[in-house]
Amino acid sequence: MLRNSASFSSKLFYLSNTSPNHSIISSSNPLRSAAHGVQRGVFATHLCSTSAGISSSVESLKPGLEKPEGERAFRFVSPVTVINPSTLASASVSKARDAVESFRHYGRCYWELSKARLSMLVVATSGAGFVLGSGSAIDVAGLCCTCAGTMMVAASANSLNQVFEINNDAKMKRTRQRPLPSGRISIPHAAIWASTIGIAGTALLACKTNFLAAGLAASNLALYAFVYTPLKQIHPINTWVGAVVGAIPPLLGWAAASGQLTINGMILPAALYFWQIPHFMALAYLCRNDYAAGGFRMFSLADPSGQKTALVALRNCLYLLPLGFLAYDWGMTSGWFCLESTLLTLAISAGAVSFYRDRTTGNARKMFHASLLYLPVFMSGLLFHRKTDDKQGLTEKNPGVLLGLASSETWAEESENSIRWNRPKRESHAGIQPRPPVAFASVAPFPFLPAPLYANPDS
Repeated sequence: MLRNSASFSSKLFYLSNTSPNHSIISSSNPLRSAAHGVQRGVFATHLCSTSAGISSSVESLKPGLEKPEGERAFRFVSPVTVINPSTLASASVSKARDAVESFRHYGRCYWELSKARLSMLVVATSGAGFVLGSGSAIDVAGLCCTCAGTMMVAASANSLNQVFEINNDAKMKRTRQRPLPSGRISIPHAAIWASTIGIAGTALLACKTNFLAAGLAASNLALYAFVYTPLKQIHPINTWVGAVVGAIPPLLGWAAASGQLTINGMILPAALYFWQIPHFMALAYLCRNDYAAGGFRMFSLADPSGQKTALVALRNCLYLLPLGFLAYDWGMTSGWFCLESTLLTLAISAGAVSFYRDRTTGNARKMFHASLLYLPVFMSGLLFHRKTDDKQGLTEKNPGVLLGLASSETWAEESENSIRWNRPKRESHAGIQPRPPVAFASVAPFPFLPAPLYANPDS
């Protein structure tokens, strides 16, 4: 269009120069001819400037050409912005890359705050307690919910522990690279994460299992975060308080499966309690300098020779010996578990004896590794040799060991069936109705009393 307008201007200028009227006017009236000449000169100058401006604007639109200085050019502003597709694609890729990096960063921070490997060990003990308390039928959905809730509560407790110990962790070599001391995540962020996941885990246990399991989880969270954690900087008894914290998860699993606490459910918690003492005594001896730098009051710091530390570890190893026999005597497992548990306990006790006789870093590390092997083998044997009978022989051998209360109707029905099975059949005489069966159970508190006499309902 610019070229057409330029050609049109040039043609118009040519016609104005070759017009016949121009010759007539110039011949007849010189003054008018002169005036017309001036007018023509102005008109020609205007057309020339216009054509020059148009050509210069056309040249300015050519890409890659610079305009000479002093040259006028027209600028055209387009109302539609054209976006390069390659630029848009690169921006999208950059945003996706940033999102992935942020997800990896916070995922790694949450993983380290939760002490995920330690939390998974807690989940394993809770799941084992659930299986042991389930009897012959295992609720898979309930088991999954119990493990998920336990994992969330354990992660919350470990995160709160690091929030409270951020200054201590910054002084220790093995903990100074954690998310909080290294500055990879802020304290409010970590506190919000810990609170959210702790409340969610407790609510999951309350909704999907029972309030007893949820109460044990909440109590253990409070005990670990608000009692054990500050006690580590006050008194060496913190190790025994921490052992109580570690013994509650299998009890939680048992309560989630059975809805009650019985003496049979104490086998695995007792094993965990006594196992943790030699485990942490070995760790405290190996890291005693680091604990001293962090300001923690561990038992090994008040024992420079390590003799008391090794003796405490050996004593608690020996406490593990009768657990296999008790599990067999109470009808939880077969006799094979009693033998396997005894051999396993003697093995870890041998490591403790070696550490007691020669208190070196190598012997302490051997006892630590032996403790790591003991727990999974003990739990595996307990699950493999367990008896699936719901009663597990408890009511026949020791009727008074129940801590939970079962419904009276269930016990009455079971005792009635046992009486009918063991009582000889008697033929009823004509006109005499047999008396209703006496509903005293084998677990009654006074089984030696005579059976009460009931009046005939028809009389």
